[in-house]
Formats: sequence, C-alpha cells, structure tokens
Amino acid sequence: MRHVTVAGCRLEYRDFPALAEGRPTLLLLHEGLGCVAMWRHFPEQLAAASGCRVIVWSRAGYGGSQPWPEARQTDYMHREAQLALPELLAALHIERPLLIGHSDGGSIALIFAGSFPEVPVGIAVLAPHEFVEEVTLAGIREARAAWQTTDLPKKLARYHHERTQQVFADWNDTWLSPAFRDWNIEEYLPRITCPVLAIQGEDDEYATMRQLEVIAERVPGTQLLKLPACGHTPQRDQEAAVLAALTTFASRF
Repeated sequence: MRHVTVAGCRLEYRDFPALAEGRPTLLLLHEGLGCVAMWRHFPEQLAAASGCRVIVWSRAGYGGSQPWPEARQTDYMHREAQLALPELLAALHIERPLLIGHSDGGSIALIFAGSFPEVPVGIAVLAPHEFVEEVTLAGIREARAAWQTTDLPKKLARYHHERTQQVFADWNDTWLSPAFRDWNIEEYLPRITCPVLAIQGEDDEYATMRQLEVIAERVPGTQLLKLPACGHTPQRDQEAAVLAALTTFASRF
C-alpha cells in the first residue's frame, strides 16, 4: 500500500501500472462505506483487462486513510470533488484521468466532471445518485437496522478498524438527516463535456433507474448499461459484464 498527502491528510492508495503505452489512467472512487480493500480484486482485473494504469484510493476517514479534522457535512461529496480530488490528481501527477466511481464515488465523479469539464477524458459511474429518492432512504434505514441487529459492524471493521462506527454513522446519519433531503447535483450534468458511461443494476436496492435516465437526458451521448440480476454493487454482482463495459469504454481514449 502506498500513501499520499492531500489537504493535510495521509491517504492510502494502490497503483497498478499500465500494461500498454498511451492509455488513460483509470482512477477509482469508492462508495459511502468503501475503501481500497473493499474493491477486492476488481482494480487488478480491470488493469489486466484494459491495459491501463489503475489507481484506487481511500478517501479521508476510510480504510487506512487519515480522517478529515472537521465533522461530516451535507456537502461532503462536493468537498471531495472540488477540493480533495484536484489535490489528489496533482499529487499523483495525473492530468487527464478517466474517473470510475461507485455510488457516492459516482456522484463525486459527476460533480468533478461538471466543475472541471476540461480535466477528465471520460467518466464511468456505477449506481450513482444525483438526487435523493425514497427508495434510497428506505435502503439506508434497512442498513441501520442491519447495523444494530447483525454482524455488519464486525464485517466493516475488517476494513475500517477502529473508525468503523464513525464511518457508518457519517454515511447513515448524513443521508437520513432532514438537511440532506434536498441534496441534488443535477445542475452539474449539463456542464459535463466528456463521454459518460452510466451503469446500474435493475435490482438496485438504493435507487430507481431514474438516476441513470436523468444523466442521459442532461448529458448528450451518455451510454447506459442496465444490468439484470444486479443490485447496488454492479462490479460485484455482474463483474464480467462491468469489466467488459469498462474495458471497451477505456479503449475509446
């Protein structure tokens, strides 16, 4: 595991080198409870399939990365997209990344691409959110119940260690707070100028397909992939299909 300092925080990351010249760097952005380790073997497989350099990192407060000094706010995804991500790219000397984001990471990628349209060569988003739906809140309430009644805390502790309680509370409490109900990033979509691939499972327990449709309506040329027998984690539920789609998408650049 390597480390880089961003905004005063020491962040963990893994770097899989390119197998072919002239390919874009793929930067993976994890979900709201994720980290480097929770991608499992997917980054390595993506690097092998695409020939691209693949970097996966844990945002501040997740996995083995140091936490932000301030408490979580409702604009945390904006902060990641507009403050932390530009600093990370500069620190790793990446000029034109292809961003691949899952869930919260997908939303961060959309905000970044709309805020800095000249930077990414493309973005691929897996189960992203642009607005809050009732099904999302219901899923997050179910996650809270699972936290209280199952071994979910023990499972997450494998990845987040002594900060597991904080990681879960930051995610769960923020999304269920009244102040977050009107969270919406649709304004960033028309500003996106790079190619977009949007992937979502038909059985996503945290969102309807409206999340994907909004992207296609606001960003001309968006490529949609709706996967059957797939929940909120396409890279795990339909790994082969997602790897194939991302590899084909990356070959465009």
